[in-house]
Amino acid sequence: MLDKKLLSMLVCPATKAPLIYHEESNELVCVASGLAYPIRDDIPVMLEAEARQLTLDEKEQFRAK
Repeated sequence: MLDKKLLSMLVCPATKAPLIYHEESNELVCVASGLAYPIRDDIPVMLEAEARQLTLDEKEQFRAK
């Protein structure tokens, strides 16, 4: 589980938009950029090169939240 205080301080490096913690995939998701940043060993990897592109279905799912 990601610390809520840490999550409130982190933003997407590409867009500076807020992030959503997705517990099932253990990723931080940015709807604005369409990127999901992995969390490895409880450390968010906030590098665009390490992020994966969200699918269209995933973008719609997170927009609805």
